[in-house]
Amino acid sequence: MGSRDLDRSAPSRWAEHRCVTTTEPEPAKRVMMVPGDGEAVRSERVNRCNITHRRMTIGTHSLFFREAGPIEAPVLLLPHGYPCSSYQYRRLMPALADQWRTVAFDWPGFGYSDTPDPAEFGYDFDAYAEVLNNVAEALRLERYALWLHDYGSQIGLRHAIAHPERIAALIIQNGDIYEDVLGPKYETIKAWWADKSPEKHRPLAEAVSEDGFREEFVGEVSEEVASLVPPDLWKLHWPLMDTPTRKMVAVRLMEKLEENLDWFPRYQGYLREHRPPTLVVWGPQDGYMPEASAQAYRRDLPDAELHILGEAGHWLLETHLEQALPLVRDFLARTFR
Repeated sequence: MGSRDLDRSAPSRWAEHRCVTTTEPEPAKRVMMVPGDGEAVRSERVNRCNITHRRMTIGTHSLFFREAGPIEAPVLLLPHGYPCSSYQYRRLMPALADQWRTVAFDWPGFGYSDTPDPAEFGYDFDAYAEVLNNVAEALRLERYALWLHDYGSQIGLRHAIAHPERIAALIIQNGDIYEDVLGPKYETIKAWWADKSPEKHRPLAEAVSEDGFREEFVGEVSEEVASLVPPDLWKLHWPLMDTPTRKMVAVRLMEKLEENLDWFPRYQGYLREHRPPTLVVWGPQDGYMPEASAQAYRRDLPDAELHILGEAGHWLLETHLEQALPLVRDFLARTFR
């Protein structure tokens, strides 16, 4: 999962950071082939470019981690969005691992992490922000860049507000914090906010299904772009979520979005006050977070670097990594080395 084959005819400028493990190692040694230069790089670099997987007990939770890159390198923390897990970063992480340490993990109730009893864990944005803080402290991370996507943006910004001294930079990918530019797909949730009846609640529960997950991943992009999204994203993740507690967790988080609106001004205030270096890379084919949601960040971060990837949607790392990656690398190289 940590490596992937690349076209040998790819432009040579990718050679400096694309890491792929060859299937034909040198005798008694594994080697890594870097597309474009045709030279073998020794095994010590292979380990940096592969993703490693492990479980850690953080507080009272058993969490699943993916990590890549040198342990001494600058850190990029990658909290995931809904309805996914740390799996969403499997292609990004090795592509940054030559210069940055990337750390992703599954939230409690998602992916391969444990599912605490709801009587013992809140399953709301505050509870998840506490988990993020505990992860950073357990890994002894003092300063790091933070990737904000989907629910991860809500959780990550709460963390940034609580610990502004730790945040070296932000990369924002389709994470909404401006109520006046929420997209049309919010109408279903808003209908329940206005009328908390079983009838209005039913669509929220129905969205937590294999078909609902598929719609989240491919429902708003063109057929051509959708063909780039692997069905593994919902086919593999849905069986992990298809338990009474986990389905309840997913619905509860949608319900909590109403309370989360009260945090939007606080998120915006943090950005205005602290002005962290910020890259906004956005897929506008997103019914929840259209292009206007990206442009709104300029209200509070006029110096933010903003890139709209026209045909991309909410899951642009699946479909437009080739366009996003050089933007990310260039930004991190200038702001966080």
